[in-house]
Amino acid sequence: MIFGRNRNVKTETVVLPEELQDPRDEPATEPEAEATGPFDIAGRPEADGYLDLGSLRIPVVKDMKVRLDLEDTTKRLIGVTLQLGQSSLQVQAFAAPRAGGIWDEIRAEILESVTVTEGAQVGEQEGQFGTEVVARIPAKMPDGSPGWRVARFVGVDGPRWFLRGVIGGEAAFKADAVGPVNELFSRIVVRRGDDPHPPRELLPLTPPENMRPVRQPGQAGQAGESVETGSAAPAGAPQPTGRSEAPAIVDPRQRPPERGPEVTEVR
Repeated sequence: MIFGRNRNVKTETVVLPEELQDPRDEPATEPEAEATGPFDIAGRPEADGYLDLGSLRIPVVKDMKVRLDLEDTTKRLIGVTLQLGQSSLQVQAFAAPRAGGIWDEIRAEILESVTVTEGAQVGEQEGQFGTEVVARIPAKMPDGSPGWRVARFVGVDGPRWFLRGVIGGEAAFKADAVGPVNELFSRIVVRRGDDPHPPRELLPLTPPENMRPVRQPGQAGQAGESVETGSAAPAGAPQPTGRSEAPAIVDPRQRPPERGPEVTEVR
């Protein structure tokens, strides 16, 4: 039989010389996926295109507004709030232990603290940065009608640091507004430093040069006074604002204060 099985046939693999090989015959390789942050300073040491605030480097984004939040009693910087369109992102960096992260513990504390608010709704969902918390707290709209304060809490554990973000405005409840704010959070760089800090202690923030306090009517006596950076900010840096549009600062060891994210939705 012409097509019969011949048990005496042997096969041999031949490797062509390099000069006879065709590059098109090489197996295709998948491109390496670009790393996503937030990042540690060791992996992103370059400072170009960032607003340097000491423990945090904030990427410069067109039309973004920056508010530095001050503790009213001590006047120390305790956070930075970024306004992007109709969404806000407040970020704070904390010290963390060498072994293990703290986001699981903090997330549980946020869930417990929001639950005690009458009528509040809180739960977990999976997002770009892992498990996040979504909280809806009853509030009144400016016209007196019922509404909600909505916030997303995201957290990332890094090497001896923890970065927490509180997202308010449209990015807290509109799917088409999530992308730009997530992208902004993912590009933040954390500088932990070598100084000793107990777990959950805020990492120190350094204000830009020529900052000046900004108070809006009715803000006197409130925590979270804002500051503006002056002309010495890096070229192309986002313009800061003194408006209090972001979610309230929440220490991970404490329940959220009564003043929360701005009313963003009515149903």
